[in-house]
Amino acid sequence: MAENTKKDTKKIEQEEGADGEADTEKVELLDLGPFEIIFGQRMPSYFFKFQFKNVEYSSGRNKTFLCYSIEQQGKECERSEGYVEDEHTGMHAEEAFFTNIFQECDGSLSYAIIWHVSSSPCAACASKIAEQLSKCPNVHLTLFMARLFMWEEPEIQQGLQQLQAAGCRLRIMKASEYNYCWNTFVDNEGQAFVPWEDLQDSSMFYEGKLLEILQHV
Repeated sequence: MAENTKKDTKKIEQEEGADGEADTEKVELLDLGPFEIIFGQRMPSYFFKFQFKNVEYSSGRNKTFLCYSIEQQGKECERSEGYVEDEHTGMHAEEAFFTNIFQECDGSLSYAIIWHVSSSPCAACASKIAEQLSKCPNVHLTLFMARLFMWEEPEIQQGLQQLQAAGCRLRIMKASEYNYCWNTFVDNEGQAFVPWEDLQDSSMFYEGKLLEILQHV
């Protein structure tokens, strides 16, 4: 898998607080071109803390981070994992996963795929994911989301409903999923994940919204 190759950096304001409080400090983030997708194994901890924070208003979070694990079950069980990052321009992370990582689906095998994403798919990506699942009935996708992207919009709600109809299991990330991602996909330098103060309340908020959306089918 390709590692990060383009590392022009810029200073941005970022929320970062190990004790759960919102601090503001300068950190370096990758300055991506308009059509660049980045693949990797472990992301910097400040990316995760900022991009996956489940705030209702996600100002400045204009990327999608997609952490994935693939279990291929057949004569032998194989597993792979990593993450994909986009800039919400050009190809989105969800499409990049199917274009660059999970390119072929062997009909004789069963696949269990789990995504943990910083934001739920846009309407176009939801449609593409549903199409992929319809082509590959032996693929079982579970999608954990930190935030719901523009959940008030009818086309976004329809996209989530379309995913559910295609067999995708939709879930909101809770503390246990954050801890799993922290230990699996983050270069955490041996530090334990420290939840922010309102993580649980925000998860419950999004869980309620997702339930409302999926019930109105």
